Amino acid sequence: MERDALQEAILALYHREHAELGERGTLDLLDRARQWDLSGVLRDGGVIVFPHAGVADCGHQIAAAVHACLDSGADRVIVISVLHAFTDEMQDARVRVAAGEPPSRFRHWGIQGTGLARGNEWRSDHALISFRHFWQAETRRRGIKGPEVIERYPYLAGGKPGELPGIEEIARLAEEAVVVSTADPFHHGIGYGDAAEEAYWPDEQGLAHARQRIEEGIALLARGDYWGYNQHCVDAKSDARDAGQLFRYVRGPIQGRILDLTYTDSTLLYHSPAPTWVAGALIEWQLAQ
Repeated sequence: MERDALQEAILALYHREHAELGERGTLDLLDRARQWDLSGVLRDGGVIVFPHAGVADCGHQIAAAVHACLDSGADRVIVISVLHAFTDEMQDARVRVAAGEPPSRFRHWGIQGTGLARGNEWRSDHALISFRHFWQAETRRRGIKGPEVIERYPYLAGGKPGELPGIEEIARLAEEAVVVSTADPFHHGIGYGDAAEEAYWPDEQGLAHARQRIEEGIALLARGDYWGYNQHCVDAKSDARDAGQLFRYVRGPIQGRILDLTYTDSTLLYHSPAPTWVAGALIEWQLAQ
């Protein structure tokens, strides 16, 4: 699909899914998310990573991150988000950086987000639409305003997140804030370019493969192997190559583990044969001992 058409289709899909969920469905997923209390992880300087795939499939994982933020007692929340490549220029830059070119050659290099005058692509990105949806629903239910939320969207970390323009600002803000992030860490199947004979279905075997690939990325990031993680994300079709590098750099040595794994079928979105799907994972990152 053309990138602009895909973006429009995704935004329409989110609007439709949230409308179908309704208030009752939204609150049900927020209640389901109470099976985890991750507020202590955030208070201790860790990071919670939630997906942004289909809300009916992984909404409880997103809601768990919302509860963690609100229950942490923090006055400020930094959400480090994926910034998707919805223009040919952005995609070309991402490919060339992965091939070894310096990120500084490309105009989208840096960190976008609320209150910054460094690019506006983040405004039309879908990665945090569901997070905002659950945040609004839960703060309304609790009758609170909630902490300040700052969204940050890194692009082209390229194995050197410490060189991203804007890194000093987010590092300073993170000293007195809790940090969460979003990732869809494994896209798979025919619609994502995998050969039909090599594609897994999202059954027990396929989800085990997804878990293995996601855990490979977790291990690389835990070691601080930023370039290795960047290239892993290319191969595993994870959209979090920049977001992951940024929160690892800001928080320092951390250890991650998958708390919950599910998937969203993407065949209709991509007008593709099955199997075409994306794994949604709730991941806990705790400060290394």
